[in-house]
Formats: sequence, C-alpha cells, structure tokens
Amino acid sequence: MRKTTNHLSKILVVAALAVIGLSSLTAATDSSDRREPEVYVTIGAEPNFVRFSNRDSITWYLEKCHQTGINHVVLDVKPNYGKVLYRSKIIPYLDYLEKVTPEPLGRDWDYLQYFIDECHRLGMRLSASFSIMPCGSPYWQRGLCYQDTIYDRWLCIENRPEGIGGDMRQTRKIAATLNPALPEVQDYAIASILELVNNYDIDGFSLDYCRYLDAQSDFSDFSRKEFEKYIGHEVENWPADVMTFKEDGSRIDGPLINQWWAWRAKVISDFVRKASDAIHAAKPHVEVEYWAATWIHALQVTGQNWASPKSSWCKAYSYGSDEYQATGFAPCLDVFAAGAYLERVHGADDNESVEFALNRADSLLHGDCRLVGSLYAVNHDNDPDNPNNMYNAAMMSLVKTGNLRMFDIAQIHNRNLWPSIKAAIDDYKASR
Repeated sequence: MRKTTNHLSKILVVAALAVIGLSSLTAATDSSDRREPEVYVTIGAEPNFVRFSNRDSITWYLEKCHQTGINHVVLDVKPNYGKVLYRSKIIPYLDYLEKVTPEPLGRDWDYLQYFIDECHRLGMRLSASFSIMPCGSPYWQRGLCYQDTIYDRWLCIENRPEGIGGDMRQTRKIAATLNPALPEVQDYAIASILELVNNYDIDGFSLDYCRYLDAQSDFSDFSRKEFEKYIGHEVENWPADVMTFKEDGSRIDGPLINQWWAWRAKVISDFVRKASDAIHAAKPHVEVEYWAATWIHALQVTGQNWASPKSSWCKAYSYGSDEYQATGFAPCLDVFAAGAYLERVHGADDNESVEFALNRADSLLHGDCRLVGSLYAVNHDNDPDNPNNMYNAAMMSLVKTGNLRMFDIAQIHNRNLWPSIKAAIDDYKASR
C-alpha cells in the first residue's frame, strides 16, 4: 500500500520542486535556514483529556510522535473553558472537561512541565497553545465566566435580531468570549501569557482564538465609543449604521460597515503586536505562533488579517481599504500556521484545495514570518488510490511550506495515520 502511494507522490514531489523551486519559498521557510522540516502535531485538551491524564500515556504518545518524525508538539493548556492545565496564580486550574474530572492532574505533578520535560528528552520542541479570549463553554455551561462575576463586564455584548444585549453564556456557541477591545481584558491576557512564558521553558507560544468570535460581538457601549473615536464622529443610528440582523440571522450591513471591520481588525492586530512584543521581551527565543484559516477573505467578521501589511489582497473585496490593509499582523509573528482544512489536496486553481490555500498564504505573507501548512487530519485517509490521502496532503504541505502541522493527535491515532505521515516526512527529506 505504501509503495504505491509513495511512488505516485514522489513523482508529484519531483515535479513540484522542479516547477516552484526551493528558492521560491519565502526566506522564513528556505531550506538553507532550516535543515529539517518543522513537523508539528497539536494536542487539543478536549479530545485528549482522558488519553493524557497520566504520565505513562504522555510518554508513550510522545515517543510515537518522535518515531514518526514529528519534532514539535503544540499543547493546548488553556482551552475554551478559560481555565488552565498548568500551575498559575492568575487563572484557576481546569477541574472539569466534558464530564471528566481530572483527578490526577495538578495534584502531585505538573501536566505542562511533564510534557516539556519529555519533549526535550526526545529532542522535540513544545509550544503552549493558549485560547486568549474564550472564558467558558456555553454548551456545557461551565468555565470561568460561569463561576466568577468579575468577568460579567468583560464579556462581549451581542447584537442579535431582537437587539443589543444578548448574553453569550446563554447561547450554543463554541465559547463565551471576552471583549478584545477592553484594556482590562488585554492587561489580563498579557499578564497570563507572561506568567506562563516566564515560568516554563517552552519553545513557542501559540495565540489561539485571539480574535472576535463572530460578527455579532462586541456591541458594548465601550466598543461603540472606541469606534466613534476611530471614525472621528458619533454613530447617529446605532447599531443600524454598522449592522443589524434579520429574524433568520442574516446580516444587514449599514453604511459604516467597512470602517467597522477595519477598526475591529486593528483591535486584534494591535493586541497581537502587544502580545508578541511582551513574549519576545521576556524570552526572545520563544517563537510567537498564530493559526488561522486560509480563507482570509471571510475572516473580516473575526478581525483576523493575518497577512502582511504589504499585501493589498483586501482591495479585491468590498470592505477593502488602506486602513484594513494596514492591520496585517504577519510581521508580529514568527510562525503562521495556515489552516488548509480542506479535503482536496491538488489543484493550483482550485480554491477548495490544500495546494491553492498554501500558495495563497505564501503570497499574502510576503516572507514576514515562517509559513507552516496546517492540515485537519480527519479530512485524509490511508487509501493509496485516493489522491486526497494523508500522505499526499502531508507531502503537499512539506513541499509548499517546508513544514507541516496536523490537527489533532486523536484523529491521527484513531485513524492510524502514523505510517502515512512518517512515509511523507521520510520521502520529503530524501527528495531534498
């Protein structure tokens, strides 16, 4: 099975390298700068909590990763509940996760520290993944914002069909989130980040959910006033001049919608810069990482302009402007993980393919940071006759970016994708 798959993909690799040339990769991903590809696997807290609830299991899986050729772990230590899986004096320890109570964790050993020690023993690197704005799970009705009323005034206020004032905690959304524009929220986030960076010997810090959750938030009085400062005048009809929603949830854009998107993008960009500066000032060697979907044209609703400010990509869309372009925060990052969570692998002209997504990401970053292709493992299988299998997807990321990141270890293990990943890594190295 592997022989057939490898043969087909080796042909693709040789052809791809001949066409694009290693020299066409950005400076950040040039093979002369990094002799070995950086191969990341993410370990999300929610899908893996029971799996990694003891040290023997952690050691077994990390050794499995090492044998496969994975050399970098992205460990989720602050999921959307707003609590953490490390020792903190600022944020409470995560004491509940999807009906599981983590009895062994945090009592006689340190979850994050054990991962760090084992990764470094194996010659692997570790990045701590930290959900910045989420503070609770509406689905489970658990998390920090359900237990501590100090966060009430920090929570995003929603704009809904029935009007402004909806409480995110009473929704079925993936998370209740803090308002990124509030100085108190930013100070809290920076303090929490620095506590972790200063207390643990991590190699990278991954800013996760460092954004607005969606278009409905935040419409607080504070955000209104800050937006009015940004545009230089009061909003006469609030929120209609920005946006309202029909009963079916569809959005009605007002005349100020484009300025609103630009302001929100600036809020996120400014915070990413602040966080990056703080991390590098504390420990210059810790890499600042950021994951986002590659379909950047649809991310104005979350404020995520991950591109280079040198890129004028936004001008092709109705909301594009000089102000929006200036919010590109790629220069603040060391690593951008381009989420090419797509099923089809090949197709330079197919905007639903991994190849298209990674080409586009590379063109928008302008070499401001290192590009890593990020895959959703469940989209790919082991079938040697499937052009969209994991081998080909991993190889595409390695060829296009010189690196590879995969979500999530649970998917990889449950679908036994280890052999395909190892084959792709080995064959990519051999082809260079």
